[in-house]
Amino acid sequence: MNGIGTGVIGAGLIGGFVGLGVLVVIILIIIAFTCINIVPQAHAYVVERLGTYRATWSVGFHLKAPFVDKIAKRVTLKEQVVDFAPQPVITKDNVTMRIDTVVFFQITDPKLFCYGVENPIMAIENLTATTLRNIIGDLELDQTLTSRETINTKMRATLDEATDPWGIKVNRVELKNIIPPAAIQDAMEKQMKAERERREQILIAEGEKKSAILRAEGQKESLILQAEADKQAAILRAEAKKEATIREAEGQAEAIEVVQKANAAGLVYLNEAHPSDAVIQIKSLEAFAKAADGQATKIIIPSEIQGIAGLAKSVVEGAAEK
Repeated sequence: MNGIGTGVIGAGLIGGFVGLGVLVVIILIIIAFTCINIVPQAHAYVVERLGTYRATWSVGFHLKAPFVDKIAKRVTLKEQVVDFAPQPVITKDNVTMRIDTVVFFQITDPKLFCYGVENPIMAIENLTATTLRNIIGDLELDQTLTSRETINTKMRATLDEATDPWGIKVNRVELKNIIPPAAIQDAMEKQMKAERERREQILIAEGEKKSAILRAEGQKESLILQAEADKQAAILRAEAKKEATIREAEGQAEAIEVVQKANAAGLVYLNEAHPSDAVIQIKSLEAFAKAADGQATKIIIPSEIQGIAGLAKSVVEGAAEK
């Protein structure tokens, strides 16, 4: 019986040691996994050993010593944007206004960011408000409203220099809104309204001027076209009259030519017929009679024709007696 009891106890002890070993192995595995760290892109880990800065881990695989090392701060290296609430500021001409700013910054040194200042974002906000009051205090209201780029540049330079010990780089500062007092806003709105009305009147006047110019150009073009049309019509009428005159002259010339040809043919015919002197004299008398039918008031009859006339009368009377 004693042997059996001793064996049972021994088996129990062995089982206990095996279970304890398995537990230890599991604990060691867990500890090993907790010592493995992977830093993602655009991040950095600040590691402390026993409360003292040890290292800054960049992107990749890292191992830390168990129980003595810890990750004190996980820092993002991306550019960050902080929108601060409107801050009251006073201009050089004693006008109180409210301005809210937007700051774009990036952490360049994780160690300084962790140990340089207690609360970096609050520190940047307070520094921004102080810098803004200093810059606006040297400007009048009109300069403040029209000098955003100048104010942004001065603030960026001042903040960037002041945040260097904190491992922060200020990339850009923008004035988001400039809110003047209500009375000044009303005056500005009235001024803007008057300016818009003035520009509207200028645009209307310019439009009327251009319209008048276009109408004048149209009338001018119309008169030019009318003058050109009249000119072309006159030319065509002159050409037609000229053509008619030419046609008439050509017709008269052709008529004269026909008459002359007929006369010439008559003369040829008479010449070929060999007329006697008496016939020739009678033809002359007929020609003279035709001439007498004209518009002349006085006719001088040559002596030869008088003789011919007498001869013709005698011939006629002789014929009558027979």
